[in-house]
Amino acid sequence: MPLEKLNHMLVNDVESLKKEGRAKSPERIIVDFIPARNGRGPRYKLRNSTQEFLRMNSNSYLSLSHHPELVGAADEATHLFGVGPGAVRFIDGTYHPHVELENKIASFLGYSAAKIFNSAYTANCGLALAISNDKTYWIGDQLNHNSIIRAMRIAGIPRDNKAIYKHNDMDELKKCLEEVPGDMERVIIITDGIFSMRGDYAPLDKIVKLAEQFHDNFADGVITVTDDCHGTGAYGETGRGTPEFTGARPDIITTTFGKAFGVNGGAIVASPEVIEAVRQKADTYIYSNPLSPADCAAAVKAIEITERQEGKDRLKNLQDRISQFRQGLEDLGFESIPGPHPVVPLLVRDTAKTHQLVQHLFDNGILAVGLTFPVVPRGDETIRFQVNAAHTSGDIQQVLDALAGSKN
Repeated sequence: MPLEKLNHMLVNDVESLKKEGRAKSPERIIVDFIPARNGRGPRYKLRNSTQEFLRMNSNSYLSLSHHPELVGAADEATHLFGVGPGAVRFIDGTYHPHVELENKIASFLGYSAAKIFNSAYTANCGLALAISNDKTYWIGDQLNHNSIIRAMRIAGIPRDNKAIYKHNDMDELKKCLEEVPGDMERVIIITDGIFSMRGDYAPLDKIVKLAEQFHDNFADGVITVTDDCHGTGAYGETGRGTPEFTGARPDIITTTFGKAFGVNGGAIVASPEVIEAVRQKADTYIYSNPLSPADCAAAVKAIEITERQEGKDRLKNLQDRISQFRQGLEDLGFESIPGPHPVVPLLVRDTAKTHQLVQHLFDNGILAVGLTFPVVPRGDETIRFQVNAAHTSGDIQQVLDALAGSKN
């Protein structure tokens, strides 16, 4: 068999990951969804189990993925346009829902143009390909998402053309700006809006001010980019995410429809000139099929719901449940990282105890994710909880009761 030798080596690779503690556990397979009822939110069933589980590990912050208007919009678009686009965008793969969604997300975030991708990961990669050249210098936060780090590599950014500052350390960011080589013509500061493992946020107001301070030092200026995938729709007074919460406006936002909006896909939101450059130069846009028309139609509907009173009510319940959960953790004596976001980390600071607590939660019908060394540094072992708008007060109390029981 041609793959015998390769198979053997790959098995060894995976075994090495297991020994290092970096291997992923077997994937749990969801086989059923039980709608909210009797004062409790939705529950899920897994293969080979009769137990009903409460999900505390979902990015669907506004709990819109089962909304009948989203399902109806997707169904209508599917019947009209089919289940897939049949081509990349520039080869007649652009349908009305694609353009409608681009206009909708740009308007929602207060920008003039947008380009959608089949994921936020490919959006970040496409942006780096489109706006970088050999005279571009990139500066990023130490805890930026993997997609940003990978985007730098895919775009071929040389080691000498980039710098990293300590997490949210504005003094270090200023130092990085001061140390940009003199032959650079363009500087790009890129950061997550919400850091997904911690639930804390970038101080965009301070970052934008620093960028303005150094802007005239470079021919093409200093450009601010925020990956607000975990922010858009999830917090801020009206769900506009980290820019709204911090009162700042980055030059470019990358975001997703796959979290708060509960659908699929990603987007770059910026000026028309940036978006046209993306359309012309971003390989991950040019050579990859776009979202289906159904995904786009559902995402448009999700944004519309977010903008109306129902969306505000969902956001309010989300904020109330976050407050309830954070206060409950504090009352129980657990350690967390402060923040306004639905990502609520519980710092366990021990690998074995983290695994035990995750199993205890599972035994009590709660799905949560433990992060241990070497995914996080020793001493930072964490359980990441994610609160959703469909969670009820009773749901949050169930989790707190289970955590309280773990101390007995």
